[in-house]
Amino acid sequence: MKYCIIDDEPIAHRIIEGYCNNITYLEKIGNCYDAFEAIQLMNSNSIDLIFLDINMPKLSGFDLLKTMRQTPKVIVTSAYKEFALEGYDLNISDYLLKPFSLERFLKAITKVSDQKKTNTQILQEENRASFFLKGDKRIHQIHLNDILFIEAYGNYTKVFTNKELVISHEKISSLEEILPTSQFIRVHKSFIVAINKINLLEGNRIKIKDHYVAIGQTYKNDVKRLFKS
Repeated sequence: MKYCIIDDEPIAHRIIEGYCNNITYLEKIGNCYDAFEAIQLMNSNSIDLIFLDINMPKLSGFDLLKTMRQTPKVIVTSAYKEFALEGYDLNISDYLLKPFSLERFLKAITKVSDQKKTNTQILQEENRASFFLKGDKRIHQIHLNDILFIEAYGNYTKVFTNKELVISHEKISSLEEILPTSQFIRVHKSFIVAINKINLLEGNRIKIKDHYVAIGQTYKNDVKRLFKS
């Protein structure tokens, strides 16, 4: 993860760099002592994370954020706690109040890392358009947009699509792992349904076209949350 420090105090740079040296996956790209140096650095480099002071000459840290179209992850490092709320309104990852300990610093870095992992996972899910499935002694390309629902059927799995029914030896749990959670939901130990194909909820059943899919007791709350959102 490539980072830069934006702070008008040299001692702040030394402290942050010292903490960062304990983390092998952090790579420093540069040190900036005002917002305009930061703009120049970020225009010529790919930056994943910035450590940002608020009170700086010429342009404040928050004013800098407001000028940026695409903002890296931001950890604010400030001696002023009263600006914290404004910082979170600007979608910062964390707010470290100077002086901060190594333990508190590591907690902030962990939060940023978790956010990046989540964002990467979402991006991978959104980019997946299809997968290949072996069934009926053939290999089928299954497009996500075509799937209606999936049913566990003994030692087989039935994949119902707009175009065909594919019967496979794949376990339903294996298919669940590769399906994006933003598009599919497990509603029963034997059923996964495509969210955008749901026509209506009727008692303990979901209707998808001419099919009715049972909702399992264990999955009721997940389904309720889906319809509440």
